Amino acid sequence: MPAAKQRVTASDVARSLGLSRATVGFVLNNTPGQTIPEKTRRRVLEEAERLGYRPNRAAQTLRRGSSHLVLLVLPDWPIEDSVADYLDELAVALDDAGYSLITYTRRSADRSRPLWETVTPDIVIGVADFDAAEQDSLRASGVRQIVTGTVAASEAAVAGVALQIEHLHALGHRRLAYAAARDDRLADLVQARIAEARAVAARLGLEPLAVAEVRPGDSSAVEQVQRWRDDGITGVVAYNDTVAAIVVGAALRAGIGVPAPLAVIGHDDTRLAEAFVPSLSSVRMDAAAMARYTAAVALHAAGRIPAAPEPVLPTMTVRRRESS
Repeated sequence: MPAAKQRVTASDVARSLGLSRATVGFVLNNTPGQTIPEKTRRRVLEEAERLGYRPNRAAQTLRRGSSHLVLLVLPDWPIEDSVADYLDELAVALDDAGYSLITYTRRSADRSRPLWETVTPDIVIGVADFDAAEQDSLRASGVRQIVTGTVAASEAAVAGVALQIEHLHALGHRRLAYAAARDDRLADLVQARIAEARAVAARLGLEPLAVAEVRPGDSSAVEQVQRWRDDGITGVVAYNDTVAAIVVGAALRAGIGVPAPLAVIGHDDTRLAEAFVPSLSSVRMDAAAMARYTAAVALHAAGRIPAAPEPVLPTMTVRRRESS
């Protein structure tokens, strides 16, 4: 096995050019207040590039007291389109301010050290609150700013449910079912949406919701859709677009028409919703606005924005398509 290539240092660049280590360090670190001739500065940068010099980030962090890293700690949820869009927008907003985003999924069964003990983030953002042990670990690791609650996780989790039910209600449906996902990682989220769905149905004077889990790959979804039809249910609120697609596919296999006699609406407005046949009605969250708010809270914590941003609640809209 060949030996690992040794890191090129500022001393190597200085030795190659016959310059002092201090002069090369001033150039590579862009140290203010130095009067390095432009010709010398160009020579140093060109030689550093030729030799393959890369700055030592850990040393830079110690020197300037900042890593310009933001660590976002995510729950153990599937990364679906809405989450991916949120992460993309957040990365762009932070990059505009000179910060790099790192994402980290914290799992209860993890045996490895938490990532904040390995890297040196300026800010750690938690989608969920950190427990006491995690807070101790964060403080012991020297994390300067710990931010939680920026994405209004509890509100975002259920914000679209009312729109789903109101959409079907406005179309004349009075007997509704809720199709839940079957994923242990999502158990709390699923239960929160079911509770909200029941509350909204009661507020609208609808009959109590029929709730059932659906899953792909066997006949159970077809059998469940047939039971709903036999019970007089005409509208299904799905946990997300994947579940909506399972329900619609099961209905068509059972010879039940969509959207009549069975209308279906999903959640998250993923790429699947528009591509599926028939296309799926769904609820979309403005992930970009939430991401910009998260970035603003983080940058305020870092002292880059003087005023704390006003809290932002998730903005949800219904995208009506063929399934309803």
